[in-house]
Amino acid sequence: MNRTMIAGGATTLLLALAAPAHGSAGTTAPAPPPDKIVIELATVNGSGCPEGTAQVAMALDNTAFTVTYSDYLAQVGPKASPTEFRKNCQLNLRVHVPSGFMYAIVQADYRGYAHLQPGASALERASYYFQGMPQTAYRSHQFTGPYNDNWQTTDRTEYADLVWAPCGEKRNFNINTELRVNAGTSDPRTQTSFMTMDSTDASVSTKYHLAWKECPKG
Repeated sequence: MNRTMIAGGATTLLLALAAPAHGSAGTTAPAPPPDKIVIELATVNGSGCPEGTAQVAMALDNTAFTVTYSDYLAQVGPKASPTEFRKNCQLNLRVHVPSGFMYAIVQADYRGYAHLQPGASALERASYYFQGMPQTAYRSHQFTGPYNDNWQTTDRTEYADLVWAPCGEKRNFNINTELRVNAGTSDPRTQTSFMTMDSTDASVSTKYHLAWKECPKG
């Protein structure tokens, strides 16, 4: 099956991770630390990210990091196996934060493509949490056929509602994502529907935006 990835139209998914914040509404977010931030993939699990198909990179200005997938496709149809209707990926990230700083995830930009037959549907969802802390509820987004375009979602939250990585503690950051395609009233014996979150040229990647603040004094 031929698939065409559309590089434009970034999907914006803003995640709420709740905790107390300093300052009032409209306060300018602190600048990121000047030191180099190192981020590593500690573990990768899931049918949507087989070994070697997910890569992570930190932005030079420390404001975000990206995850690029190369084999993240859920589908139903005459050539699809029964298990391909759902794909998922769990990333466990080790973020080396400079002493005296803490961070939170304030935004995630997703890009992908979907081809859904009339009567078919698809779902994209994600959750984020720090190791050892309560897991955030999944944010889900539904798509219905007919659909043949890049897909987009937008969730927003306030700066005051972020959950911050504990200051002075090393806790890995976990990202769980899932794609699911349902044939619905379409005929999977003759019709193919699919949804991707992968990249054919490394220009399509998910982007996680960071907020920074200094640890409390004393």
